[in-house]
Amino acid sequence: MVLRMQSLTPPRRVSVDGPIIVGAGPSGLAVAASLGEEGMPFLMVEREDCIASLWQKRTYDRVKLHLPKHFCELPRMPFPDHYPEYPTRRQFIDYLVDYATKFDIKPEFNTTVLSAHYDNTSGLWHAQATSTGGDQMEYIGRWLVVTHVSHYKSGEPYHGKRVLVVGCGNSGMEVSLDLCDHGAHPFMVVRDAMHVIPREVLGKSTFELAMLLLAWLPLWLVDKIMIFLAWLVLGDLDKLGIHRPAVGPLTLKHTVGRAPVLDTGALARIRCGQITVVPGITRFTNSDAVLSDGTTVHVDAVILATGYRSNVPQWLRATDFFGKDGYPKTEFPNGWKGQFGLYSVGFARRGLSGAAADAVHIAKDLCQVWKEESRPTKKAGRPCYRRSISVVL
Repeated sequence: MVLRMQSLTPPRRVSVDGPIIVGAGPSGLAVAASLGEEGMPFLMVEREDCIASLWQKRTYDRVKLHLPKHFCELPRMPFPDHYPEYPTRRQFIDYLVDYATKFDIKPEFNTTVLSAHYDNTSGLWHAQATSTGGDQMEYIGRWLVVTHVSHYKSGEPYHGKRVLVVGCGNSGMEVSLDLCDHGAHPFMVVRDAMHVIPREVLGKSTFELAMLLLAWLPLWLVDKIMIFLAWLVLGDLDKLGIHRPAVGPLTLKHTVGRAPVLDTGALARIRCGQITVVPGITRFTNSDAVLSDGTTVHVDAVILATGYRSNVPQWLRATDFFGKDGYPKTEFPNGWKGQFGLYSVGFARRGLSGAAADAVHIAKDLCQVWKEESRPTKKAGRPCYRRSISVVL
């Protein structure tokens, strides 16, 4: 009876003077810091009990940033000088916590936004939310900023076991390598062709080298250079069951957002037999996986390292800015801004550096509108609001 009465109770309506930021991940923090530095108020809500919950609760222990730290820093605050070139998971979490403290970002935790829609009558965005305690809220404001591998944490519980790792991207490679370090025997599923390139060449980041070359050379030529360097350093991967796509690594990243895998030691384990590459899976039996080539593999556990998809279409209503895949239909570099004040942050498929750039653009645009509307006018009249919604990955 009590639960029924609670469900019939109308939600508490909260009017927000400034953007409503949903999600306290790196992209959300970047937007909040950029807004706060310009003096624009905001409210941030987060469904978990901490900032950067994906990094704190769902990222495996051995993970490091795959790119040099200066490509991953958020606006207005570089990484500490004593951090290594590739910060660890723990170091990156500490950096984000310090970032939130420095810019006085204080989210309302344990609050989940269920849906958001634009009301044509009022000209405002409405976000329905619930707390872990069951309280229902409706946040109302002119601006809405919404942020968008598995629960694998460590290979220690899998010691001595045969583990099937479904996924061969950066996460799949890292998980397989970690399983080896903890005495497990991973079988890594490689269904499609993929690019694998060394993380460094002669002590220099291959990503940084690619960015330098792109400033002077066309994309197709840089692709050929990257492929040649990968062959020179890593050798012929066809023998290992890993085949290279016909499209170059940078072109593939630019067109469909599929990043090349940066090798951090997994290929050496494949060559020595500690990691076994297997083709796609057709079905599972009680204790075996039946592969696409007709063979079977006995496994004790299965780990999904297939990444994630944008869930924006599930809750954002009445807009065609996003496609069915949950990403803006407008391609980079213009995908951060849509019509009627609609914004997207972190969907450019360019990692933390892309999200940071989006945050700066959006904060500048929003603050310009906010300051113009806040400026006193000589003649009083009905205010003219420009509504905006900003979506962050």
